[in-house]
Amino acid sequence: MTNTDSKHLRILTVIEHLACASYPLSLAQIAQRTQLPKASVLRLLQQLQDAAYVTRLPEDRGYVLGARSHQTALSVLSSTHFDRMCRLLLGKLVAAVGETCNLTALIDSQVHYLARVEPQSDMRLQLHLRTGAHVPLHCTASGKLFLAMLPEVHRSRLLEQLPLPAMTPKTITDRTRLAHELALIAQQKIGTDNEEFVKGMVAIAVPVQDDRGRVIAAVACHAPTATHSFSDLFGFSNLMKETAVALGHVLAGSARTGAMQAPDAMSDPPGSIHDSVAPGN
Repeated sequence: MTNTDSKHLRILTVIEHLACASYPLSLAQIAQRTQLPKASVLRLLQQLQDAAYVTRLPEDRGYVLGARSHQTALSVLSSTHFDRMCRLLLGKLVAAVGETCNLTALIDSQVHYLARVEPQSDMRLQLHLRTGAHVPLHCTASGKLFLAMLPEVHRSRLLEQLPLPAMTPKTITDRTRLAHELALIAQQKIGTDNEEFVKGMVAIAVPVQDDRGRVIAAVACHAPTATHSFSDLFGFSNLMKETAVALGHVLAGSARTGAMQAPDAMSDPPGSIHDSVAPGN
């Protein structure tokens, strides 16, 4: 192995540990987890920060992934193979439930759409949001699920800073009430949206987890209230969970592919990633 190869592997190791952490890591924690000398880790972090792959939080609160890491992850998840596999699995779910189903991820405190399949029905409710579009956390089924599944300390910190605009008359804008609902969602592991994002639309979401049990995405189903009530959607939850398990395997495979491609991205940095708390409705 050449010195260049070794450097690339160290870079990937640092990025991997930051991606796997559910909270910002200090220099000492990264050195301990990677088993690399502090001085070496500091140099790597400085290079990654200059390249926007890592962000150092203010007031010495540690390091998290930066914007460029998120863009790399989204590029991997937008690959033709990944999109085809997701649409195949979501398509089977849509055929069974008869409503629109989405695969979403939490990136930079917003819910991003990775894939969507709609039913062939005149009664479907169309959201004009393209793949890659993002929606709020506090009023969408996926967003509330992502918030609920965070460690409690991290959830509370994010909830304090999160804007809570009223999207509909049913949007929860009181932080205490939202915190209580998130605690309930954390217990049942089903995110809910009872006309909180779009009037006349209801939705639920279930987590997609990796082999360590971490939430990395969500499968969401939304429906117009003219075809299904809020309580009706819970009858789809078991089918959605089965699809989420299958999508977890697809995501794991894509993540491994992305990790293998990352050294090329770092080989010629342009002179130089914010905390993703999980790689909408």
